[in-house]
Amino acid sequence: MSVDATGTSAGTALPPGIALCGIGDEAGASLDEQISALTTLGWGHIELRNVDGTAVADLDEAAFERLVDRLAAADLAVTCVDSRIANWGRPITADFDADLRELDALGERCHRLGTRYVRVMSYPNDGLSEADWRQEVLTRMGKLAARAEEAGLVLLHENCAGWAGTEAARMRELLTEVDSPALRLLFDVGNGVAYDYEAYDLLPTIAPYVEHVHIKDAVGTPEDASYLLPGDGRCRVEDSLRYLLDQGYTGVWSIEPHINVRPHESLATEGKDGVDAFVEYGRALERMVARLAEERA
Repeated sequence: MSVDATGTSAGTALPPGIALCGIGDEAGASLDEQISALTTLGWGHIELRNVDGTAVADLDEAAFERLVDRLAAADLAVTCVDSRIANWGRPITADFDADLRELDALGERCHRLGTRYVRVMSYPNDGLSEADWRQEVLTRMGKLAARAEEAGLVLLHENCAGWAGTEAARMRELLTEVDSPALRLLFDVGNGVAYDYEAYDLLPTIAPYVEHVHIKDAVGTPEDASYLLPGDGRCRVEDSLRYLLDQGYTGVWSIEPHINVRPHESLATEGKDGVDAFVEYGRALERMVARLAEERA
């Protein structure tokens, strides 16, 4: 992905080819809150997951038309749509047709939104043997990637829930076995705390295949993770971004604070408090990114 370093608040220095973004519903459920948070930051990009409490693929046509119109009026470009495909709520034994239907719905909608990127995961296990789990994941992901390629989409597999969620070797194996230009990687800097691994350690293996980045930071354990401003936790956020830059990464760095909103835990803070916390998080990332830009000046 290649983007211009525009759409940020006045005076924010960015490394060449980097843009800042945020997952809108981390600021609040309503589209008003999401637009308010991103425009307050002065960022020109938004990542979509749920809008007014509904997944993008499930919005009725009138609601989707309003979304397209409102984003255009706010001059916000969509970088990625975070689907539920193969995520923590859809284990390997779940109905595969639900994923196919969601991908088909997003095929048209992503084009209307101006993005080709769809976030996916790789199916948590649900009682299968390791060998059967692997094979079913590869089979399903191959079919999804083929359908995505036909639709002009790129699936971005996140280092989160699923067979290839936490191990760099499995991420590479997934890419190799599926062997499609429609499957690449999304690197989340902060997922390691919740899933008990060091995300930074993935980068030497996966960096060439990363096309999108989520920013979060945390301390604690999988049973008791606490989410903090970027740089205040143990996820080596700045080191990760520096490594990606050193490897030639260009594209979007998108905040997913998880401080007030965590869908998988049914946690949501709405209204001004949610927007303010999101903006504070964005400002903290701006300061970090400005240091990285200064290093390269």
